[in-house]
Amino acid sequence: MEIKKFVFLFIAGVINAFGVTVFIAPVMLYDSGISGTAILLSQLTPEWMSLSMFLIILNIPLFLFGLKRQGAHFTMYAIFAVIVYSVSSWLITDILPIDVSMASPLAGTDLLLCAVFGGIISGVGSGMAIRFGGAMDGIEVLAVIFAKRLGITVGTFVMAYNIVLYIVCGFILGSWILPLYSIVTYAAALKTVDFVVEGIDRSKAAFIVTEKPEEVCEKLSEIFESGITVMDAKGYFSGADKKVVYIVLNRFQIVRMKDIVHNQDPKAYITINEVADVFSANS
Repeated sequence: MEIKKFVFLFIAGVINAFGVTVFIAPVMLYDSGISGTAILLSQLTPEWMSLSMFLIILNIPLFLFGLKRQGAHFTMYAIFAVIVYSVSSWLITDILPIDVSMASPLAGTDLLLCAVFGGIISGVGSGMAIRFGGAMDGIEVLAVIFAKRLGITVGTFVMAYNIVLYIVCGFILGSWILPLYSIVTYAAALKTVDFVVEGIDRSKAAFIVTEKPEEVCEKLSEIFESGITVMDAKGYFSGADKKVVYIVLNRFQIVRMKDIVHNQDPKAYITINEVADVFSANS
C-alpha cells in the first residue's frame, strides 16, 4: 500500500508540473497558493532562482512546520509530492527540448485556454496528491494551523490568501488581466480537485423519518439491495415514537426512493445529503 501511494504521488507531481509549466507559467498566469507565489517570485528574481527552487524553499518548511498537527505520514507524502513536482518542473523548463519561455507549447498565448486547461491539469495533480494522503501546496497546512485561531474556515483562509496574492500580482504587473485570468485557473483547479478527491458522481445519503419502518425498509431492500440502518427517534411536539431509516444511494436512485417511501408511508419525512465518500469493511 505504501508503494502504491508513492507511485500515485509521483504521477500527481508530474501531472501538476505539466499543468503549471506548460500552460500557466509561460503566459504569466498564476496558480493558487504557494505554487502561485513561487511563480511570481521566479518572475521577479534572477533567472537562476527558478520556479522549482521556490517550490521547495517555500513548501517544505511549511510541511515541516505542520508536522505535529498533520502527522509524519502526511508530511512525508507531501514533501515527496512537492519534490517530484519541483524536479519535474525543472526538467520541463530547463532540460527537455520544450520551449515554455514565451508561450504554451500547446495553447500558444491564448489566456483562456491556458487558464482552463492549466487549472484542470494542475487540479488533477493536486487532487491525486490529496486522495493518496499528501498535498501539493503548503498553504493548506497554514490554513489548518491558523484558520481556527482567526475564527474562519480552512477554505476561507485559502481563498483569502489567493485573493491577496492576485491583488499583489495586479499591482506588480500594473495590469489586472493576468490576475483575473488566474482566478479562472483557480476556479478550474478547485472544481477539478473536488472531482478527483470526492468523485464526479457523489453518493446521496437519505434520512427517512417514518412510522412504518418495516414496510419502508423491506421495499427499499428489495429494490436497491443496499445496506440500511434503522435508528430510534421521537417526535418533539407529538411525542410519537418514530424510526429514522438511513440509506446511501446514487443520484439516479433518489427519485425512485422517494416514490417507494411515500407509497409505503405518505407522511414520511425525507432529507437528502451529499456523501463525499463511502467506505466499507472491504474498502
